[in-house]
Amino acid sequence: MASVNFRPEDLAELRGSVRGPVLEAGEDGYDEECATYNLTCALRPAVVVGVTDAYDVRAAVRFAVGHGMPVAVKSTAHQVVASAEGGLLITTRRMQGIALDSRDHVLRVEAGVRWSDVLPLTAESGLAPIVGSAPEVGVVGYTLGGGQSPLLGRSLGYAADHVRRFDMVTADGELREVTPQSEPDLFWAVLGGKGNFGVVTSIEFEVFPVSRFYGGCVYFPGEHLARILEAWRNWLPTVGEDMTSSIAIQRLPDIPLLPEPLRGAFVVALRIGYLGSAADGAELIAPLRESAPALMDLVGEKPFTAIGEIHMDPVDPMPYFDRSACLEEFSGSTARALVELTGPESGCTLANVEIRALGGAFDREPANPNSVPSRGLPYVVFGFAVGAPGRGEVLRADLAKVIDGLAPWSSGRNMVNFLSPDEATDTGGVRGVYGPERFERLAAVKKQYDPTNVFRFNHNVLPA
Repeated sequence: MASVNFRPEDLAELRGSVRGPVLEAGEDGYDEECATYNLTCALRPAVVVGVTDAYDVRAAVRFAVGHGMPVAVKSTAHQVVASAEGGLLITTRRMQGIALDSRDHVLRVEAGVRWSDVLPLTAESGLAPIVGSAPEVGVVGYTLGGGQSPLLGRSLGYAADHVRRFDMVTADGELREVTPQSEPDLFWAVLGGKGNFGVVTSIEFEVFPVSRFYGGCVYFPGEHLARILEAWRNWLPTVGEDMTSSIAIQRLPDIPLLPEPLRGAFVVALRIGYLGSAADGAELIAPLRESAPALMDLVGEKPFTAIGEIHMDPVDPMPYFDRSACLEEFSGSTARALVELTGPESGCTLANVEIRALGGAFDREPANPNSVPSRGLPYVVFGFAVGAPGRGEVLRADLAKVIDGLAPWSSGRNMVNFLSPDEATDTGGVRGVYGPERFERLAAVKKQYDPTNVFRFNHNVLPA
């Protein structure tokens, strides 16, 4: 544990100034408060504060800055990139406020809210947020990293594109209401800059009149990967922005949770999210269904609240390693390389390698500009290896073989929400993720609002 610069009476003063728990290592509740989704990424802060409101956040930040401690923030802990050792960890799960204005189609949520908390509420009014593939992630963290939806993204853009305002505590301990008019530079930087500029305590954004979709997943035997990729690649230019899709190459575990055709199987999962009618959707995806015999076809008419059924991402914590890259193109040679790297003869051990088609509204600048760096990139690839920390060296090498093998088609820019701990802690790599012009502007905003880099346990943008 790194040395810390506070006395017991200082901590007692902090406890007296917040309503939530204040815990040190070894105290009851510390491990639960620091628990993460990725079991290979442990959090070990000197102090953890379970905040209940914006005033708790402000007190925690002021305490940390006053004692020379860096600050980490955790909502659902799906993306942890550093241990926060020697720092103060703020956990937001107690901040559960949700307010929907169904007339104006505006939703306001506090920092601890998950998408799974939002979906039933918006559905009652026939409205939908730009939620991602995993409804159990936190709304704020997802949105600050851009927020890429497998259903609404190609027609509406990133979740960050529809934010109207947010409240946040910056490194000076001030609580600010940030809008495109009040603080345009900070608004631009935070939406895409993730946690580099302070603690967002609440966020307000648009929701849309969508109540259903046609979609889900079709599983094919992995041996047909080449045929399916080629069919998908040729099909993509024929569909509109109301159709979103991806292909996942999966080596599934042999566990009772999975149905028999998928248990322990090597499969190709076609993921579909379509906003048109079921009849039109079935006609559109017919060429993909015909590309190979299906093991299981779960695509159909669904309520919007079932959006998680498109990807069926795991919900329970697990140990894993991951890497990602955005591709400039997905040509025939790219597809052949992906087959060589992940196909039946590849020796690939990764649990999941997914390629998502972007384009459409993902490429368009929003009415209120933000720093999301992946705009204009047509594909993103995400690799996922499951295994305990002791297998880290081997699994990282397996990930590198696939992701680095796609380097001829890769862009330096990438999706912030997909950055792994290794990618996020590489300063040069973070500059590449944003590109030089965007990164320099972020660094200038960082210097203005966090000159001593208090918020550094992230894909860190160093102050200019």
